[in-house]
Amino acid sequence: MKKFKILMIFSLIMILSVSLFSANEKSETIYGGEVVVAIPQDPDYLDPHRAAASGTYEMMFNIFEGLLKPDSNGGVRPAVAKNYNVSEDGLTYTFELREEVYFHNGEKVTAEDVKYSYERLMGVNGEALSTDFENNVEYVKIKENNNIEIKIKQIDTSFLYNFTESILPKSNDGNHNKKPIGTGPFKFKEYLPGQRVVMDKYEQYWDEKLPYLDKVEFRIITDPQATLIAFQAGEIDMVPRLGTQYIDLIGNSGYIVSGEQNLVQLLALNLERTPFDDVRVRKAMSYSIDKDLLIQAVADGYGTKLGSNMSPVMGKYFKEGLADKYAHNIEKAKDLLAEAGYPNGFETTITVPSNYKFHVDTAQVIVEMLKPAGIKAEIEQVEWGVWLDRVYAGRDYDSTIIGFTGKLSSYDILKRYLSDYARNFFNYKNSEYDNIIEKATKETDLEKRIAYYKQAQVILSDDLPAIYLMDPNFIVALQNDLSGYTLYPLYIQDMAVIHYVK
Repeated sequence: MKKFKILMIFSLIMILSVSLFSANEKSETIYGGEVVVAIPQDPDYLDPHRAAASGTYEMMFNIFEGLLKPDSNGGVRPAVAKNYNVSEDGLTYTFELREEVYFHNGEKVTAEDVKYSYERLMGVNGEALSTDFENNVEYVKIKENNNIEIKIKQIDTSFLYNFTESILPKSNDGNHNKKPIGTGPFKFKEYLPGQRVVMDKYEQYWDEKLPYLDKVEFRIITDPQATLIAFQAGEIDMVPRLGTQYIDLIGNSGYIVSGEQNLVQLLALNLERTPFDDVRVRKAMSYSIDKDLLIQAVADGYGTKLGSNMSPVMGKYFKEGLADKYAHNIEKAKDLLAEAGYPNGFETTITVPSNYKFHVDTAQVIVEMLKPAGIKAEIEQVEWGVWLDRVYAGRDYDSTIIGFTGKLSSYDILKRYLSDYARNFFNYKNSEYDNIIEKATKETDLEKRIAYYKQAQVILSDDLPAIYLMDPNFIVALQNDLSGYTLYPLYIQDMAVIHYVK
């Protein structure tokens, strides 16, 4: 039966034409109410300085803020800080804190809290929780007039984005993962593993206009069909990452918002395992995968094929022309495998987090695409927590399919492949790549900096530490009486601007 389903996917030759519509013309904004959002996974940590999973940030964006916070255009805007300036040499950042920002426990945010938070990331009094802060921050000083000064060791033109890291109360030290306290528009209420994360409106939020809602529940539902049924029944109000196969089933009960999401779905390869330590094998696998058919089969055409670890959403930083570098060619794949010493192919395992149906479906299609080249792949589905622990942290895998969420800066997107990056679970090492990224962070001339980042993308497309598949469209379903949903080039749900209308 499974094989039959896969063959049916491959027989797909037309994409269902779906009319995407916006919320009806109700215009009166309502304050109050509760919204239930369906998510497929538990948070990995409630402590924002320790969390690595994008699905965690998706939720906790609403609880925590930094001196700055992301905006929907890919930039940053003031948050706990009301303004800032950068010294002429690019090394010293000075922030002026807002006077009336309070933590969710009622304590007023002070410069001491900011110093504590960023020194915690640096590892001044313990384990470093951010390589960026650990490696490049020289000091954090409290200045007069509610100002804070941070000096970095060397010019890093992307470092400004790091100030979106969360500000935490010093008084809560040791309890951030048990009792998370931030400054965001919603405050943490409860977390029941496997069931839900609940947050309430924070009445003392510094932006008096926000949030609109009284309560948000992120309900953990791993089965996408169960999610759809709950949405149709009105038990779920919002479904992020709706599968394209369900779009036409939303009916009159809701509407769809869709757009590119700055996500890179990839087939990651463990370069410390045979045969993936041979670039010819990696290229052979890439030639075996028909990305156009993959996007049609798995995403119903709602996706953009990629050739390196960056989405077109990044605009001028995106290197064009790489997506077709390894156009589907089984004969080339076989020749490369023979050159590498695998004339009859090889056997391997693709480990996939079971809660992400999109990745599981992608794996099923790729297994079939690899067969003609002689590569026999077996799918291993594991729970999300197991994937994080064994694959991402432990690097115990052959290959895996996952989505790398976008970041605000090109550096934060591409640093994942640096030789000394703690979370480089590909085990990729390339000194030329490392040097290019270092030059990019120090280059003050914008055009030259862009050129470096594009050069880095070319190196990744040549070396293929992963096979870059697509940026699948982000599709969210909302009930008709909800409005205000905002797309970000980040993996977040900004619940502060969601509101009911009538």
